[in-house]
Amino acid sequence: MPTNFIFILADDLGHADLGCYGGRAPVSPHLDRMAADGLRFTQGYANSPVCSPTRFALITGRYQYRLRGAAEEPLTGRYRGDKVVGLPPEHPTLPSLLRGAGYRTALIGKWHLGYAPHFGPLLSGYDEHFGPMSGGVDYFTHTDLTGKPDLWRNGEPVTAHGYLTDLLSDAASRFVRRCGEDRQPFLLSLHYTAPHWPWETRDDEHLAGSLVGRIAHLQGGDIATYQRMIHHMDEGIGGVLAALADSGQADNTLVVFTSDNGGERFSDNWPLVGGKMDLTEGGIRVPTIARWPAGIRPGVTHQHCMTMDWAATMLDIAGVAPHPDFPLDGLSLRPVFATPSQVIERHLFWRMKHRQQKAYRHGDWKWLQVDENDYLFNVARDARERANQKAVEPARHAAMADAFARWEAEMPPIPDAARAHLIYTDADMPQR
Repeated sequence: MPTNFIFILADDLGHADLGCYGGRAPVSPHLDRMAADGLRFTQGYANSPVCSPTRFALITGRYQYRLRGAAEEPLTGRYRGDKVVGLPPEHPTLPSLLRGAGYRTALIGKWHLGYAPHFGPLLSGYDEHFGPMSGGVDYFTHTDLTGKPDLWRNGEPVTAHGYLTDLLSDAASRFVRRCGEDRQPFLLSLHYTAPHWPWETRDDEHLAGSLVGRIAHLQGGDIATYQRMIHHMDEGIGGVLAALADSGQADNTLVVFTSDNGGERFSDNWPLVGGKMDLTEGGIRVPTIARWPAGIRPGVTHQHCMTMDWAATMLDIAGVAPHPDFPLDGLSLRPVFATPSQVIERHLFWRMKHRQQKAYRHGDWKWLQVDENDYLFNVARDARERANQKAVEPARHAAMADAFARWEAEMPPIPDAARAHLIYTDADMPQR
């Protein structure tokens, strides 16, 4: 019987926000249990420290830099109607390749890879979609940053009453049960907007009316609200896992949970430094959990992995070859599932237009460039990236800088027209 896949993506979740990663509040009992029953990655990374570029990498299994739309940090509403900036429908994707092999495919949640009519989930391999098309949306009015309604079902605008996290969780559970009844293998992409701003719990509907058109909510939020938002998401994930068990599909389904980038204002990244928009560890190292009773030996792994690896992994498990004209940059993590102690050598690269950031992780070491200032860190010993080893290890520094330059030469340059879009100004954010 073919293996089912559920990929759950949180939005702006910090590395240490979950209990199984040392979180200080009991917000994630279902994810903590999933980690105990599956594989917890200590060295899981996002392809980018900002949302839409990571999503390009996830759906294609390739470095996002290969596509023009991913140069936007992130892709904003200024590109509504644009014919270029988005995920090209002709590009093969994880859902399109699995659909071609007989899988039912659904995206429930955030798309953020370009706007209709030229781009959309149904044009890129999904049979079904329910959720927002843009980035942040209000949890009750379901309006975007500009105040426009942004809730869609299969390409058509819809109106729904309720807390968005719960709406997505309920839709995902129903999809899982339907697939169980039909006995059809499936890929479910469950892409929450939680715990992305605006900071609203189920009890905060009274805030929603005042936030239309200004949902970045810079004057609001607090740690308790943020943690409850994570707990609401965790409850929904528990419902999806229960639907799997009730329909007899739990053993044969690979469930993956991670975040699109590091945390933002209220997240707990300890001991990491930085957050969203940063190539320091706090911006790119994210919680990563995989559970597959039929194929994963439970444990903890120190294997380095990146968002784009999950497309390669799922295609490998499904026995589906990537398109020959679009070879994958991601690595299948399947060997680690059987032997969590196994570590496959990786070379991981990042770049950002914002602050001219570049990074390269290999083994214990990380080369980093920010505003043309160079750093070399042994992140295994110095997770806070405080002790610059550039002068102590000049040969290693030079070799890693050269390796990054060779990799970057293989990628398209960042277009001059691309923008690093910051909701926050320096005055809004506390000093890190």
